[in-house]
Amino acid sequence: MTEKFRTSQGTRVDRSKVINFTFNGKAYRGAEGDTLASALVANGVHLVGRSFKTHRPRGILTCGSEEPNAIIQLETGPRSEPNLRATQIELYEGLIAKSVNCWPSVNFDVLAVNGLASRLFVAGFYYKTFMDPKSMWMTVYEPMIRRMAGLGVLPREKDPDTYDHMNEFCEVMVIGAGPAGLAAALAAGKSGARVVLCDEQVEFGGSLLNSKEIIDGRPALEWVASAVAELEAMDNVRLLKRANAFGYYDHNYITVHERRTDHFGPGAKPELARHRVWHFRAKQVVLATGSHERPLVFADNDRPGIMLAASGQAYANRYGALPGKRGVVFTNNDSAYKVAIDLVDAGMAIPLVVDLREVADGELPNTARQKGIEVVTGAGIVATEGRKRLKAIEIAQISSDGEKITGAKRRIECDTILMSGGWNPAVHLFSQSIGKLRYDEEKACFLPNISSQKERTVGACKGTFDLQSALEEGMTAGALAAQDSGFGKGKAPAAPKAVVVAEKPLKAIWVVPTDHPVGQGPRKHFVDYQHDVTAADIMLAAREGMHSVEHMKRFTTTGMATDQGKLSNVNGLAILSAQLGKAIPQVGTTTFRPPYTPVTFGALAGRGINGDLADPVRRTPMYSWHLEHGATFEPVGQWQRAWYYPKAGEDMHAAVTRESKALRDGVGILDASTLGKIDIQGKDAAQFLNMIYTNAWLKLPVGSCRYGFMLKEDGMVFDDGVTSRLGENHFHMTTTTGGAAGVLDWLEEYLQTEWPDLEVYCTSVTEEWSTLSIGGPKARALMEELAPEMDFSNEAFPFMTWREGEVAGVPARVFRISFTGDLSYEINVRNWHGLHMWEKCMELGAKYDITPYGTETMHVLRAEKGFVIIGQDTDGTQTPQDLGMDWIIAKSKSDFIGRRSFVREDTKRPDRKQLVGLMTENPKEVLTEGAQLTYERVNPTPAPMVGHVTSAYWSPNLDHSIAMAMVKDGHNRMGQWIYAHDRGKVTKVKIVSPVFYDQKGERRDG
Repeated sequence: MTEKFRTSQGTRVDRSKVINFTFNGKAYRGAEGDTLASALVANGVHLVGRSFKTHRPRGILTCGSEEPNAIIQLETGPRSEPNLRATQIELYEGLIAKSVNCWPSVNFDVLAVNGLASRLFVAGFYYKTFMDPKSMWMTVYEPMIRRMAGLGVLPREKDPDTYDHMNEFCEVMVIGAGPAGLAAALAAGKSGARVVLCDEQVEFGGSLLNSKEIIDGRPALEWVASAVAELEAMDNVRLLKRANAFGYYDHNYITVHERRTDHFGPGAKPELARHRVWHFRAKQVVLATGSHERPLVFADNDRPGIMLAASGQAYANRYGALPGKRGVVFTNNDSAYKVAIDLVDAGMAIPLVVDLREVADGELPNTARQKGIEVVTGAGIVATEGRKRLKAIEIAQISSDGEKITGAKRRIECDTILMSGGWNPAVHLFSQSIGKLRYDEEKACFLPNISSQKERTVGACKGTFDLQSALEEGMTAGALAAQDSGFGKGKAPAAPKAVVVAEKPLKAIWVVPTDHPVGQGPRKHFVDYQHDVTAADIMLAAREGMHSVEHMKRFTTTGMATDQGKLSNVNGLAILSAQLGKAIPQVGTTTFRPPYTPVTFGALAGRGINGDLADPVRRTPMYSWHLEHGATFEPVGQWQRAWYYPKAGEDMHAAVTRESKALRDGVGILDASTLGKIDIQGKDAAQFLNMIYTNAWLKLPVGSCRYGFMLKEDGMVFDDGVTSRLGENHFHMTTTTGGAAGVLDWLEEYLQTEWPDLEVYCTSVTEEWSTLSIGGPKARALMEELAPEMDFSNEAFPFMTWREGEVAGVPARVFRISFTGDLSYEINVRNWHGLHMWEKCMELGAKYDITPYGTETMHVLRAEKGFVIIGQDTDGTQTPQDLGMDWIIAKSKSDFIGRRSFVREDTKRPDRKQLVGLMTENPKEVLTEGAQLTYERVNPTPAPMVGHVTSAYWSPNLDHSIAMAMVKDGHNRMGQWIYAHDRGKVTKVKIVSPVFYDQKGERRDG
């Protein structure tokens, strides 16, 4: 088809480069530089979608990310993507797109019949309709709603593309590359600070791409080109196009979604990740996110052909595509007159401007009159005609209070309405940063007020709508942001000079009246286009008690569509405020949540979308050695830990038997680098640990270690580990491998919420240290060879102490700690020394038949000694007393987390499950972990269960199976026989002490 609405005036498209594409099964032509929306406009395609609820015909309303109508299913097959905005899809050769939410076609949609029942589909109808009978919910209501819900269709095939994440730091981050953003980036970049400038559009320039502004006596786009060239020449500046900042979090943490290959077409550039999510930390942030033009709420304001005024200007000026043949501009402010003037210059007939204000006598209205455009003031559009395309409108004089029609209606034939109800600054990111807003009565919009982070807002985002002021604000903000980051002297370069045209104030009329009361006739005043929410719906919500703007939002679904209320929210809350008789600031705003615009799940997932990359894999520095020597691995808290080291012909049982006996008889070595490690410093560190742990910590000497339990507030064991005192105000905490992140969160939660007055700093150092555990009766001999300058005698280096020195030629910390019950030393070295230390231990330990052992052997050895593993022998319902470890509770301490829970009746129950050991009657029979325990071999149904097996192993050192279990009142039932049940198998077992091996602990000292 020919581009019958294409002009010769578009500045950003190359008409010589034709691009073929398909929309709803029909072939069209566009030009390089087009979006799908601009190409459709150029081809005269105005019907592009259907509304969600009543399936009313809808046309292109905007030219940006706020588009609610032109929602598209792009491509087919595994790369098909639903719910994209045609206004943001860059045209490429062979593009295939279709409308969503319509069947069998957008031109003839069967569900448009819903419009006949639209009076039933009022706000909150679903809360009242789908209630009774309850039996119909699962069989009728829910299946019907699920079939009707949603817009596009997700592909069922595996996503063939790749996505990635990047982390970056900068001194100044500028979000938005319009005139204010470019000025800010220039000023900050010239200071030498590292600057990032990102913008969601294809090219920089913002609103200047769509208008005919003049800067320094030349077209504004020439200034844009020179500014971008200057920024590109700066090594300290990173420029990101097609990159939308979608989230603003604490401490100037900004997330940016960059679309890297979409504009090439599906599958193009396979060597590049399709999308990238940037994670930026910035010292200073400058928000230059611009503003969104606000629709006017008038009768039947949703027909195809009704468009935001500035968007029509953009299609004409930027893309050379006229939005129609004959249009009427409907406004309450001066900015729309620029649109009328530009469209007339582009060749579109604009017979009149309808202005809600009683007087329009500024420079822009007068220029419009000179162009032959009639200006009708004090009037509004009170009706529209047409279904799949606007055909005509009716205008009439409006009372000064905007409540009623005061004159006769006048009919005007046209195919386009270009409306402007003022401007809403894009304060979304500012609000996400917990910034506070204020309402400006004159501009009728919310503006940034109080920043809570190191941030500045400039330009239209701040409510500064004239170009000269925006440029000056940008220059000043960029220079000051750089200065606050330690660069430059805060002196802004001279701002370029723009032509400023004075504009008169707007007049806010939130609902334009028609010839019948709102909601009582056939005409509808739409507020949220995609969800079919009307002004009448909001008024109904107020009558039904939805006086909170958040309640109104959910009751009506205003602002809950894919545009997230960018166009509808301010109109909606203004209508609500009028119904409540309150000022707009009293009603407030809804919550601005990330993402600012939708982000694909693939981009959020990054590389971890499937298979081995679905979860991070963590490996110790010794991983390559384990792999080369045949280790079998098991995942533990994302770490790949060596499970056991089978030799030729060995299964796991044989390998674990060999490894267990080797340690008990000689020396074994374990890679314990995965244990969580937290560095704790500060003058209140000891006091903090004294409250975190159950035992006493204030008097722990420097150079000593202590084992401790952490409890939740309910008194139940949360985690355990050994913490060592490195200095008076410096501690090194170890945690379980899987519990490291949870423990750090736990510590930070208490420091930030309960004890913020304590001077304590916690830092995860798990990856900074490699840990090797050397254990067995020959461990001391090996350590003496590794560190000849250190004294490893029991007198000089007693149990639960640590020493610092040189081991195998590198600096190390050595801890005298044992999780096997044998003489043991844990060597901690910086992670880059880990492999060297391991290899040196294996080399020097060869004469002692040193044996590497894995986690399975470690479990057997610790179970022989009755040492619990948190998360295996506990499940969050055990107190220290249940585990037979009441000795770990300091009697002299007045308080610690969980202490008060010990006085609860439930905690003191005599029939609580308690940790015990189990010995099978048949020594060779190994129990199954999880087996249920009863007092009788044959039990009634249901059987009275008295406990369960938590750990069960074959012990080669005892030549007997062993198990640990939680049994009701187990501590008072030593020697009693009970029965373990596992899928029909019954095993007789005796309750014994959980310490099976070396009960006196004599092996610990060698």
